[in-house]
Amino acid sequence: MQAPFRVVIPARFASSRLPGKPLADIAGKPMVVHVAERARASGADAVVIATDHPDIIAAARAHGIDALLTRADHATGTDRIAEVVAHLGLADEAIVVNVQGDEPLLPPALVAQVAQLLHRREHAAIATACHAIHDAAEVFSPHVVKVTFDHLGYAHYFSRAPIPFWRDGFANGNTALPRGGEPAYYRHIGLYAYRAGFLRKFGGLAPAPAEVLESLEQLRAMWHGYRIAVAVCAEAPPPGVDTLEDLEHIRRLVGAAG
Repeated sequence: MQAPFRVVIPARFASSRLPGKPLADIAGKPMVVHVAERARASGADAVVIATDHPDIIAAARAHGIDALLTRADHATGTDRIAEVVAHLGLADEAIVVNVQGDEPLLPPALVAQVAQLLHRREHAAIATACHAIHDAAEVFSPHVVKVTFDHLGYAHYFSRAPIPFWRDGFANGNTALPRGGEPAYYRHIGLYAYRAGFLRKFGGLAPAPAEVLESLEQLRAMWHGYRIAVAVCAEAPPPGVDTLEDLEHIRRLVGAAG
């Protein structure tokens, strides 16, 4: 029997590359509704869309999804989720999963996996996920966040740089990945489970120097001593939506599945 958890989906209306992205139509439903339906299928006790725009509230409620209008000035989705936690008055040990509003094909099983990992790791404040990288171009891409972790599955570091650095290969101009053995490189998946008590504290934590340089807010938690448990997935989840091209790709995938 799985431990109870809630899913909160931050859905900001504005987007520099795709304005109004949460309401983009995919097979007759707004994208954020597809995300919420996937989250429901994970076994979550409750699913709430947290947004800054009344049109997203209306769209969610038209499809039977709970939604909460939050402040428009939140710097991050984590801050928006913290407002929901305060509004609901959740206990400190309650588990809240942050599912991004632009991941309409996110596997429900992955949502549950991250939530249950946090439940099992009582010393962790956060749980997240990753998958092995087999393409050297991804290792060297600053758009791909890499993660390293210890033998217990707790994160050491997240970076846009190629970590770990292969001294005898990369330093000698080798741009291929090491062969044989266990995978050396893992791509971080932007899915998080939090304890509600941590979310109450997060907004008051000073940014970490590495966070500012890397533009990765999970480094703030680690800088202040909070542990992050990492689940390793067998394969990469389907892509999310950042651009119009991504949206058209998702529409084709959903249409083919239907």
